[in-house]
Amino acid sequence: MPELADLLPLILMLAAIGAVAGVIAGLLGVGGGIILVPAFLYAFGALGYGGPAIMQVCLATSLATIVVTSIRSVLAHNRKGAVDWAILRGWAPGIAAGAVLGMLTVAGLATQTLQALFGALALTVAAWLGFGRASWRLGPAMPRGPLRVILAPLLGFLSVLMGIGGGSFGVPLMTVYGVPVHRAVATAAGFGAVIAVPAVAGFLLTPAAGAPPGTLGSVNLPAFTLVIAMTLLTTPIGVRLAHATDASRLKRIFALFLAAVALNMLWSAWGG
Repeated sequence: MPELADLLPLILMLAAIGAVAGVIAGLLGVGGGIILVPAFLYAFGALGYGGPAIMQVCLATSLATIVVTSIRSVLAHNRKGAVDWAILRGWAPGIAAGAVLGMLTVAGLATQTLQALFGALALTVAAWLGFGRASWRLGPAMPRGPLRVILAPLLGFLSVLMGIGGGSFGVPLMTVYGVPVHRAVATAAGFGAVIAVPAVAGFLLTPAAGAPPGTLGSVNLPAFTLVIAMTLLTTPIGVRLAHATDASRLKRIFALFLAAVALNMLWSAWGG
């Protein structure tokens, strides 16, 4: 069992990461999980836990934090009248179905494979943040019918593979279909809860071999508690900034950071 003196730096690091993740989730709509998953992987590895299922624990624990932060975020956005509840209600069933499929997929994959998937998907998100344009359009309104039947589960599935809420894929999707960006960020916060709740319910019933102490199923409760305490404090700050700030330059900076994280994850997956 590690001594408190050895754990203290990691505790402080996770607290700081949780604080930053909360601000980013509210500000950019990309989801704090993009930061939390690699941070958990590093922290658990530093403590000596790096088994074949450790990435499963990282994804599940990240999603557990999203249950709380997304609900808090969507309520804060709703007080500003920014949430499009018609989109949220229409897309929620498909997103939830995709999230369950994603959870079942994650439970059956080894850490190396999950790292590679996270890295590849994170590079895609980084490319959008860095090069995407608000003027890009695929249509005048959010898809309905067969296209929604395909896109909604795909959004939930890919989000669970990364351990993130709905912002990283939901915000770009909504903006290319004409939803204003602030409204897209607010509505995507609701996607996060729709993704995380069914996925976490499944992960709580799915034990991960070699998990760190305090892990229930695949969710590490100490890491969840520490991070959620910070994100609860900082997510509303990000929401306020989102409604008062042009975040385009900040998005490009974050895109570079995310690309570096993604490449490092791919390098680790390939045995670097």
